[in-house]
Amino acid sequence: MFFSKRVGIDLGTAHIRIAVPNRGIVVNEPSVVALDPRESAVLAAGSDAARMIGRAPETIKIVRPMREGVIDDYLIVEALLRYYISQITRRVNLVRPEVMVATPAGVTNVEQRAVRDAAEQAGARRPAHLIANPLAAAIGAGLPMGDAQGSLVVDLGAGRSEAAILSMYGVVVWESARIGGDVIRTAIIDYVRRRHNLLIGDRTADDLKVAIGTAEPLERSLRTQVRGRDAATGMPRTVALTSNELVPSVQSVLETVVEVIRTTLERTPPELTADVIDRGMVLTGGGALLRELDKYLSAQTGIPVHIAAEPRDAVALGAAFALENLDLLRPNLITPEGALTGGDRF
Repeated sequence: MFFSKRVGIDLGTAHIRIAVPNRGIVVNEPSVVALDPRESAVLAAGSDAARMIGRAPETIKIVRPMREGVIDDYLIVEALLRYYISQITRRVNLVRPEVMVATPAGVTNVEQRAVRDAAEQAGARRPAHLIANPLAAAIGAGLPMGDAQGSLVVDLGAGRSEAAILSMYGVVVWESARIGGDVIRTAIIDYVRRRHNLLIGDRTADDLKVAIGTAEPLERSLRTQVRGRDAATGMPRTVALTSNELVPSVQSVLETVVEVIRTTLERTPPELTADVIDRGMVLTGGGALLRELDKYLSAQTGIPVHIAAEPRDAVALGAAFALENLDLLRPNLITPEGALTGGDRF
C-alpha cells in the first residue's frame, strides 16, 4: 500500500469504498466482519468475512456494522476504518490523514457524530469532514456543479436510497428512504419461499439479483437454477427461476424509490425543475446497475435517466475530490452543528 494524506470514504451498508485523490479507488470491500463472540475478537473482515456468510459455524458471528446507511455497531465500524486507514497511510500513528466520509443526507446529529467520532478514533485527523452522499455522488459522477443550474442525482445504495437536487456545489432539496438493494434481496427471498416453497439465504438471493434481476420484463427472459432447502421436507432441492417472474417483487421495492424522486421534484423550485427536465436524472450507487432500471424510472417519472460511468464508485470519488477542494465545498459540508434539513421516509 502507498502513503496518502487525504482519504475519501464511502461507508456503505454493503461495501466500504475508499478513494485517494489522483489515484481513484484503493479499497473496495464488503462491510462485513467475522467475530469470535467468546473473546469479542475480529477473525476476518471484508471479502474474507463475506465468504463465511451462511457457511460459518455457530462459534463465529457474522456482523454487518452498517444498517440503512448509518452505523449500527460503533466499535466494529471503528475497527474497520482503523484497519483500512492504516493500510493506506502505512504509519497512521505518526501521520493522521485528512478524511472525508460520505453519509446520508438525512443523517441525524447523533448519527453524524458517531461517524465523525469513529473516523477520528480510527486515526483520522481532527476534525473528520462529512459530506452528504448525493453531493459526493454528483461530484464523483462528473456532473457540472459550479453553475446555478439544477441537477437531479438518485443514489441507490444497499440500505438507503436518496434523491437530491443540487446546484452550485450544494444540496437544494432532498428526500431519503431507508430502502435499497437489501430490501430487494429480502423480496426475492420471500418470493422464492412463497412461489417455490424453497428456503434460500442472503448470499444466494444477492447472486440471483445480479444474475437475473430486472426492473422491467425482458423480451427474452433470463433463466437460472437456484439451490436451497425445501420448506416442507428440509431436504436440498433445485428449482428453475426466470428474470420476469421476479419483476413484481423487484418493482414492489422500486415503487418507494419512485415516490422519493417524485417528492423531491414536487419540492424543487420551478427554475431548477426546468433544468432537470433538460438534463435528466443521474443514477449512482450499486442499485443503478439493476437491469432496465433506467427505463423503468424514466417511464414512471417522465424524465430522461442516465447511469453514471462508475456508479458504485461515485460517492467515494466525490468525497476524495471534495478534500482537494475544501475551500469551495466547505459551506456545503455537514457540520458538527447539524445535518441537512429535508425528508426521510421509512
